[in-house]
Amino acid sequence: MTMIEISYLQMFIFITLIWILARSLISIRSKKFSVKRELQMLLVYICLVVIARFVYFPLHFVDGKLGTLKVGLSKTPSDMISLIPFCFLFDRYDGWLTNIIGNIAMFIPFGIVLPICFRRLDNIKKTVFAGICFSIFIELSQLLSPERHTDIDDIILNTSGVMIGACVIFAIRKAANTDLS
Repeated sequence: MTMIEISYLQMFIFITLIWILARSLISIRSKKFSVKRELQMLLVYICLVVIARFVYFPLHFVDGKLGTLKVGLSKTPSDMISLIPFCFLFDRYDGWLTNIIGNIAMFIPFGIVLPICFRRLDNIKKTVFAGICFSIFIELSQLLSPERHTDIDDIILNTSGVMIGACVIFAIRKAANTDLS
């Protein structure tokens, strides 16, 4: 099977170009442009590029450089999927604590940003649901890379981070509304 190697810079450029195209099409379709809205949406973009960095690329540098993402199917999907919660988490490697903290911490900002940028995510439940959907998308997309692993633990941890972030933003909103009363 042929493997394609993608650098973070290539992925960053791809995400950025898609982002600019999507935001431009949305502005053209709605026939309005709001600097405030685009600055809000910039928060989503930043979350996406940071999450992509840590999800798809090695944490440790290889020969002084950030490693690449290898894309291609060389394993059977069942070898790349762990569906038993908390079974694989502790057995995978010595850095399991970093994995737990990292997966949660990486998604806390996402849980804060989602309800700020999307009015329909007007409660914790909706925000967490959006976060779990995004996390499932990430985990399924990792099936395209033989060096990545799709793991229920990551979905649980990522969703926990979104929930923490959502709780923070909704607590701040509630406190702000209480102070105004």
